[in-house]
Amino acid sequence: MQQNTFNSQDPIGQFFNWNETMWSEMQKAKWGESPVSQALSQVNSDDLQLFYKAVSTNPMHLLDMQMQWWQGQLAICQNSMLKSLDSGAASIMGDPPGDRRFKHKAWKENPHFDFIRQSYLHFAKSLTDMLDIVEGVPESVRERLKFTFRQTINALSPTNFIWSNPEVLLRTIEEKGANLVKGIELFQEDMAASADILKIRMTRQSAFTLGENLAVTPGDVVFRNEIFELIQYAASTKTVHKTPLLIIPPFINKYYILDLTEQNSLVAWLRDQGHTVFIMSWRNPGKEQASVSFSDLVQHGTMEAIRVIEQATGEKEVNAIGYCIGGTLLAATQAVYAARRIKSRVKSATYLTTLLDFTQPGEVGVFINPPVIDAMVQMNEAQGYFDGRQMAVTFSLLRENSLYWNYYIDNYLKGQEPSDFDILYWNSDSTNLSATCASFLLRDLYLNNSLSQADAVKVGEFALDLSKVTTPSYFLSAKDDHIALWDATFNGSHLLGGAKTLVLGESGHVAGVVNPPSKNKYGYWLNDANFDNSEQWLATAKREEGSWWSHWQQWATPFLGEKEVAARVAGSIEHPALMPAPGLYVTQSLPVTEVETA
Repeated sequence: MQQNTFNSQDPIGQFFNWNETMWSEMQKAKWGESPVSQALSQVNSDDLQLFYKAVSTNPMHLLDMQMQWWQGQLAICQNSMLKSLDSGAASIMGDPPGDRRFKHKAWKENPHFDFIRQSYLHFAKSLTDMLDIVEGVPESVRERLKFTFRQTINALSPTNFIWSNPEVLLRTIEEKGANLVKGIELFQEDMAASADILKIRMTRQSAFTLGENLAVTPGDVVFRNEIFELIQYAASTKTVHKTPLLIIPPFINKYYILDLTEQNSLVAWLRDQGHTVFIMSWRNPGKEQASVSFSDLVQHGTMEAIRVIEQATGEKEVNAIGYCIGGTLLAATQAVYAARRIKSRVKSATYLTTLLDFTQPGEVGVFINPPVIDAMVQMNEAQGYFDGRQMAVTFSLLRENSLYWNYYIDNYLKGQEPSDFDILYWNSDSTNLSATCASFLLRDLYLNNSLSQADAVKVGEFALDLSKVTTPSYFLSAKDDHIALWDATFNGSHLLGGAKTLVLGESGHVAGVVNPPSKNKYGYWLNDANFDNSEQWLATAKREEGSWWSHWQQWATPFLGEKEVAARVAGSIEHPALMPAPGLYVTQSLPVTEVETA
């Protein structure tokens, strides 16, 4: 086995030694003594051995990097002494772009804390640069090491400790430790609500109640089976478009991300544009639903929803919107129609931040390798589902400084509860994924990219070929999306036939989608040119002000039907209203409590 060739007396060498011994302990703390913990530790160990081997073949890289670090650290020491004499002296190390960890004035004005800040940032940059310059490291290994090093480096940030964070120290002195007592209470409450990994609250849970200030658009549940509930919303206009609209949210999240507060509700806005809006509310699966598969989500999910909508409205086609993995489900549904050689029931298809080609899985890709996936599948099969709390924290750790450690500091060190934010409440309202469906998602979609290959995925007895789908499609991606990279989502459009419209919104995976015209917060880019590569497409794209919602409505106009019809009443003879929205399934919280189905 290749040994660590770093000098243990050198600070950078100490980091590598520490990383080797502590990473496995960190994984145990997150995942427990589980197959996933063992797999992550083993993959990290193997990656480090490959890295050490690459370093040993060209030790001059190591020497150069160490010398640069020592020179930089010496300059920081000199700068610190200068700032002790002249408080107006400028620091050598500035904060990285977008990094808000060191915004308190003491980090710059106090020479002691400025020295800590500069030393930390210089050290972090030195390690990151080294990963970039060492040759002979496979790119997949390099990306995983970047992720694990980044997690370790950011976990060690001086902002995360009482004694090295000036803002926390000052608060602790002023409040005589009351902030820490409150922080311990919040920590204990979060631990009780977590699975194997600490799930830190991002907003006050008592601030929102479904049906009262979230998911308040009037409607009724008109159908329920063991997979989903179908909600039909009451019309807000006297007449409505002839073709109804079906929204397919991600089956790994709750639907009300698209029906938040009244001001942020896409559902309410679509209703006001004259659409008859239906949305699927997925069941939160427990152990009894372990065998629910992706095929079931198509056959007894989306296809069943379209069948019920036909009975409720008399229309044989729907306009459909799929969000994230819900869009993947939408594409698969259309491929089933094509495989069965029947007319598609989808008149137009809209894909919001949707991956069809999983070649570029984004930062989630650090977990996409056979050992880790095998371990996750083993763990999921043992408990019957993939715990949604673990999934939520995993996604948060992809943006650890803004979605994890900042809340750790505010909640546990400062002792203050987070502010009220509807999107973060939704983000914390986790949903499980059945063991069978999780296995398909991890292995078939992410690892093997099977959906992009003709006839590699079957729904029932029908093999899927996305190229046979000719429905006009609208792809909305988000420029800062770290879950579904925008160029990856646009690349997936090549797998489909039919006319395509590509739109790139500003912001990220959620805020780029939930972008009401009334707020006019984010714009978007349009380009009719063929998408070959992201830089070329964006360079010639035209930026538009306002929300993509309005642009989508214009795009959808040809598919709305030749004439409007009288506003529809929720339900039908075959499927009468069962209960008011938001329904039963969306109110299920973890741990799952079983409910009866009708």
